[in-house]
Amino acid sequence: MAEQAPASTKKIPLATIQQAIGQSQFAQAIDMCNHQLAQNPAPGEHIQLWYMLAVAQRLNKQPEHALETLHQLLELQPDHGRAFQEKGYCLRSMGQTREAAAAFYQATRFNPALISAWQQLLSQYQASGNRDALQLATQHLKHLQGLPRPVLGAYDLMYEGQLYKAEQVCRQFLQQHKHHFEAMLLLAELGIRMKVYHDAEFLLESCTTLYPQDERGQIAYQSLLLKLGKYPQAVSLARQRLQGNPDNLSALTALAEGLSGTGELTEAVAIYQQLLDINPDKPGLWLALGHLHKSSGALEAAISAYMKAAEYQPDLGDAYWSLANTKTYRFTDPLLEKMQQLEAEPNTGLTDRIHLCFALGKAYEDKTEYQQSFAFYQRGNRLQKSTLDFDIRRTEKALHTQQQVCDRTLFEMDYGHPATDPIFIVGLPRAGSTLLEQILSSHSQIDGTMELHDILGIASELAGQKDGYPHNLHRLSDTQCRALGQRYLDQTRAYRQGGRFFIDKMPNNFVHIGLIKKILPNARIIDARRDPLACCFSGYKQLFGDGQEFSYDLQDIGRYYKAYEQLMNHWHQVLPGQILTVQHESVLDDLEGQVRRLLTFIGVEFEAQCLEFYNTRRAIKTPSSEQVRQPIYQSGRHQYKAYTAYLTPLFEVLGQAPPQH
Repeated sequence: MAEQAPASTKKIPLATIQQAIGQSQFAQAIDMCNHQLAQNPAPGEHIQLWYMLAVAQRLNKQPEHALETLHQLLELQPDHGRAFQEKGYCLRSMGQTREAAAAFYQATRFNPALISAWQQLLSQYQASGNRDALQLATQHLKHLQGLPRPVLGAYDLMYEGQLYKAEQVCRQFLQQHKHHFEAMLLLAELGIRMKVYHDAEFLLESCTTLYPQDERGQIAYQSLLLKLGKYPQAVSLARQRLQGNPDNLSALTALAEGLSGTGELTEAVAIYQQLLDINPDKPGLWLALGHLHKSSGALEAAISAYMKAAEYQPDLGDAYWSLANTKTYRFTDPLLEKMQQLEAEPNTGLTDRIHLCFALGKAYEDKTEYQQSFAFYQRGNRLQKSTLDFDIRRTEKALHTQQQVCDRTLFEMDYGHPATDPIFIVGLPRAGSTLLEQILSSHSQIDGTMELHDILGIASELAGQKDGYPHNLHRLSDTQCRALGQRYLDQTRAYRQGGRFFIDKMPNNFVHIGLIKKILPNARIIDARRDPLACCFSGYKQLFGDGQEFSYDLQDIGRYYKAYEQLMNHWHQVLPGQILTVQHESVLDDLEGQVRRLLTFIGVEFEAQCLEFYNTRRAIKTPSSEQVRQPIYQSGRHQYKAYTAYLTPLFEVLGQAPPQH
């Protein structure tokens, strides 16, 4: 007879519940799971409890109850691969073969290391005669079965979000099997997911050196270089790969993306067009071509490319979001109805659903149907946040550490490279930094570039060294500071066009102003500031390509804004007169006055073309690309006011009262 769950509030270890399941004590395991779930377990632990509860219910021949539990779990974490695998088992036991196959397919999308789910799909593909799918599934299953068990286990842990456990298993394996290709590749992917980019880059570079014939290592290295904005290196690697195989599709697309990053847009467009002429059924390439056209200002061509992407893959959510993200495109009613149907379709992929939600939010905003608009923005943000391992408390702690460590004594010694040419525009996303860059890059002596990753890369590298970052900034010698400053100048030279000054518009560099001033003491720093409500809500409406994890929750984004303000106040105290704060609303109200103020701070003469910034032709990759190609306008100033009824959490965090109508 199964032992009854204890009536006390004493915590039951997860291992005890797992043991009960392993010993076929399913009813007892169910009771223990329910008991623990009633105790308000910590985030992360409750996910494991829901999962174990579903497993125990299925094995206890209660598939209907298990499906209800899995529904709860997938509401909390919609990318939980093992939950979809369990769903497949439940549906199969209930005779719902087709629905089970769909669930197993979703399981392999979110966790490609699930051998059992692949085996289930294999049986389904054999029964249905789907030869192409069968071949792909067979190849992937063979690859998984050929992996060493610890490596396969580490992959499984990674896909289920247990990154630190996966890293531990992988490192232990590499201690016994040094330079094992699969383990090195996995450890690099873990480094990317954990944002330890310097280590990941070293591992992948080592992979390409040790295993030059393995295409997967080259593709992974190429992808990371592009992600880090190291476009010249990415271009060089792509050309090297093409020497041996001029028709290599992944190398050609990587070359086009790299060229778009270095500003060589004509060649990049030609590559995409050549590939699409050969085979137009490539929605991903149409999407990339659209992004390229959008960055260069060819909006009609961009829209046409996005529409082609949707034509070839109707459920490609990114195609619709890309249309919405032009900020000027307006969806027709039939297309809007189609998007809603796709978003409601159970088999629509999670990433596609997220993109569709943000696109629908923008579409209904344009129709001034704000309740419907906010419902989609809120759903998209909730889904996106559920895929991220983000805790605002970690970010607040990191920003507070910068204040504690980077005091006045850090800047007492005259260290660093004496270069005067870098101009850093920092702040929060959607705060007006793209407008400031467009204004300044209209000046004859100032080069606009893009959001450069180089300072973030140096900070990441320092984080892996003795004492950790930012504490080890105090240990840097003048020689080291000069060398880091020179390295930054060398790495960014490829993005310049010969101007006396150049702009680095990475917003997140506000965190690293201490590092910047340590290695480049004469760099100009401009803080792009915007009304907190307008800035925060604009960020909440935006689905970012990467990073900005704080922006998918109203409370998180409000707390981030406050932490940013506190850190900027600190920088002003320890670096008096060295940072210029430019309020976005002031630029809207007094363009010429603020432009003159900016140019005086930089040390260049006033030029009238800075007032006609919208005529300056250059590649712009941020969401504001089309907005800064127009004269100053006021319509975006108070967009949040239409959503006041839904923004209570943001008002509370910022300590502001809702505006009175």
